[in-house]
Amino acid sequence: MTYTLGIDIGTFETKGALVAHDGSIAAIASRPHKMIVPCPGWAEHRADEDWWGDFVHVTKALLAQSGIDPKDIAAVAASAIGPCMLPVDGAGAPLMNGVLYGVDTRATAQIAALNAAIGEDVILTHCGNALTSQSVGPKILWLKEARPDLFARTAKVLTSTSYLTWKLTGEYVIDHYTAANFSPLYDVGTQGWTADLADILPIDRLPRLMWSTEIAGRITARAARETGLAEGTPVTCGTIDAAAEAVSVGVQSPGEMMLMYGSTVFIIQVTATPVRDPRLWYAPWLFPGLHASMAGLATSGTLTRWFRDQLARDSDFATLAAEAAASPKGAKGLICLPYFSGERTPIHDPFAKGAFFGLDLTHTRADLFRAVLEGIAMGTAHVFDTYRELAAAPTRVLAVGGGTQNAVWLQATSDLAGTPQSVCGKTMGASYGDAFLAAVAIGAARPEDITRWNPVARTVTPEAVPAYDRQYPLWKRLYLQTRDIAEGLA
Repeated sequence: MTYTLGIDIGTFETKGALVAHDGSIAAIASRPHKMIVPCPGWAEHRADEDWWGDFVHVTKALLAQSGIDPKDIAAVAASAIGPCMLPVDGAGAPLMNGVLYGVDTRATAQIAALNAAIGEDVILTHCGNALTSQSVGPKILWLKEARPDLFARTAKVLTSTSYLTWKLTGEYVIDHYTAANFSPLYDVGTQGWTADLADILPIDRLPRLMWSTEIAGRITARAARETGLAEGTPVTCGTIDAAAEAVSVGVQSPGEMMLMYGSTVFIIQVTATPVRDPRLWYAPWLFPGLHASMAGLATSGTLTRWFRDQLARDSDFATLAAEAAASPKGAKGLICLPYFSGERTPIHDPFAKGAFFGLDLTHTRADLFRAVLEGIAMGTAHVFDTYRELAAAPTRVLAVGGGTQNAVWLQATSDLAGTPQSVCGKTMGASYGDAFLAAVAIGAARPEDITRWNPVARTVTPEAVPAYDRQYPLWKRLYLQTRDIAEGLA
């Protein structure tokens, strides 16, 4: 029996899976970590402690738990939160904390400057994306302008997965799916790096481009000593966690969409041709010839965690979910704007603020938590509305992530977005998808085999809810009518 190893670094937790060639799980392990928020609008991780340290810890735990001989692991694949921005020196050592994906909004001024210098239409044409807080290019420009001493010492700018692959193999690589988020430094037409649009940094300081299932290198002697893996084991290029999570539930053909309930809600739809709209994100998909259209909220599971930690310290998520289920749909007229870290798609507003509106003395904690879940669901429905406006509505939606265990959240999303959601039997998420991609990389599996590895277990169907019909349009108006107040507060 041979195995593949998948490790995923999430916003708050690292998970790993050892998977046999038939898709059965031999061992799973996890380790929590924290998101660092040095000031409002910033979000960071420590590359060595949170990314590499977790990878080593979880890998050793999997080997100890399973008793599997490391030589029986045929390939390794990693994914991580992204796109991130991590400058490293000539020896590959991090020069600062890793700057996280779109929840970090520090480069707002750089986005405005690049849009003015290049032109928003030009950027969308060449990069397939508008510049947003999800874009890495403006964050590199922030580094150049705000930390010139660090920028002068920067030999490479990596993302989270790139750093893991370098630690494992000594190779600086990045997959096309992740690289497309480096706008305006990636040209989607040529599928290559470009310096034609902006003078941000020399292109040779960016990693080598590969496809996600290509072998980037092999475990070095040093990495073998640190992790317990066998020297020479093949390592794939890797990808962003959300893409690996989409793979884990069988998203593979045009029209199929993953709806991930995690620290943020993240959406990936595979398409036959590029969908380019400034409200969404675009990237080549993990395999040549396919494309991906993405969307994501800024705070989702993160907001439920905030609610628990600040307003319900005596309770766990199961208790809160039970309370929310007892509250009527519509939370007795209470509306929550979930913009506690600004918002990503479709409004791309770093100044947006969170709010509860409609409170009176009859509302309880249960109503507040239901309003949180319904507010996130309304944000998700707003994204689905955008896809429909572009004639790109999904043909199939597969739900994944820890939030699928919350029946109120899952049902509210189907009700408000007007779509059924299929939930697969295995809910390991991205690390399971990584293990599958590793198997594909070495020819032990075909992309279509994922439906055999992880079949659908249940489906959630939408229901008509008069309270949502009334409140959802008001929710959208509430943002528009308070936007100037939020900007004033910022």
